[in-house]
Amino acid sequence: MRIRSITYFCNPRWPLDEKVIQAAGEFLSKAKSRYEAGGYEVQTTRMATIPFPTLLGEKKIGELPKMAEELERLIEQAGLAYASLGPALPEIPQSYEIIPDAIAVTKNIFFGGVMADRERGLDFAAVRACADVIVKSGPLDPNGFANLRFAALANVKPGAPFFPAAYHKGKKPAFAIATEAAGLAVEAFGESKSVNEGRKALVAEIEKHGNAIARISNTELSEVHFGGIDFSLAPFPSEVLSLGTAFEKLGVSKIGLHGSLAAAAILTESIERAEFPRTGFSGLMMPVLEDATLAQRAGEGTLTVKDVLLYSAVCGTGLDTVPLPGDTTAEQIAALLIDLCALALRLDKPLTARLMPIPGKKAGEPTSFDFGFFANSKVMALEAAPLSAALSGRETLQINRR
Repeated sequence: MRIRSITYFCNPRWPLDEKVIQAAGEFLSKAKSRYEAGGYEVQTTRMATIPFPTLLGEKKIGELPKMAEELERLIEQAGLAYASLGPALPEIPQSYEIIPDAIAVTKNIFFGGVMADRERGLDFAAVRACADVIVKSGPLDPNGFANLRFAALANVKPGAPFFPAAYHKGKKPAFAIATEAAGLAVEAFGESKSVNEGRKALVAEIEKHGNAIARISNTELSEVHFGGIDFSLAPFPSEVLSLGTAFEKLGVSKIGLHGSLAAAAILTESIERAEFPRTGFSGLMMPVLEDATLAQRAGEGTLTVKDVLLYSAVCGTGLDTVPLPGDTTAEQIAALLIDLCALALRLDKPLTARLMPIPGKKAGEPTSFDFGFFANSKVMALEAAPLSAALSGRETLQINRR
């Protein structure tokens, strides 16, 4: 098991306060060394801010590309890999429109867009604004790679360390840990003779690592508030570190076939049984292009967009790194996003969508990413058409939890 990221949450203000970013870099350098001394490989160190519309205000929202460029320069100087400027907010509609421009001038700055939350409800206009961001960002890179840095958010609270969902709330800095732990599930169920045996083994491993990480966090890094661990079973694009492999070790012939929903529920419930200081999603992460087995099954046509959305009802984080046809319209994407929002609000859980239309590609054609964290697959079909009648409006709708 590896630590995917140590994420430092702060308010860098605008104009950016270099001392805040320098302090982030110094703390994260110390934290990385402490966790590595404890036996954990740390992949990245990251920073997440309060939502950029709050930093800039409505009158200065057009300065986002400038802010993003400056932040990218400063985090590089501070030794950080990535930063998130948080999500666009429905109360400032222009905040969505400016995101593609900010993505175009940076490489390591991430963004989100709020679509729905418990207080506001499902905001139809915000859903469509997020769909527009995805479509406009697609052509910024020949492979559609720019959309790696944008996620549409439904019911996601602050403090989640996984990008692009990460954002901060409050004045004081904090930090949280994101794990890369799909391999624990592969090992637990690959060596078990029953579901109960595998579940007990997985819970024990999660608690062992959770307690070790929490001890380091609370004793050796206590100068900054520890927000918790997002112990999601995030994968890496190799078969032995694949969540899809874990499904198949559990007994599903191929993920996407019937039995997969039960496997998703069992794996997620195992995380819920474990005791550790939690934050964020703490569920299953099913990023199609970041998981070797998911990418293979999607390429075979066994795993579909509808399947991944279905599994979100009992697990994970939603739809992540899903390759879509390049001519997918904003109206088609909005229909998918509304389904995601309805699930998030009805089940009162955080869900995100990181969708990647691939320019010039049609469903069934191969992807061609040259990126160490991706496994290539084939473009997935999206069975969606523009919404009409009442669902095509721009209202804000409350959906009560079940």
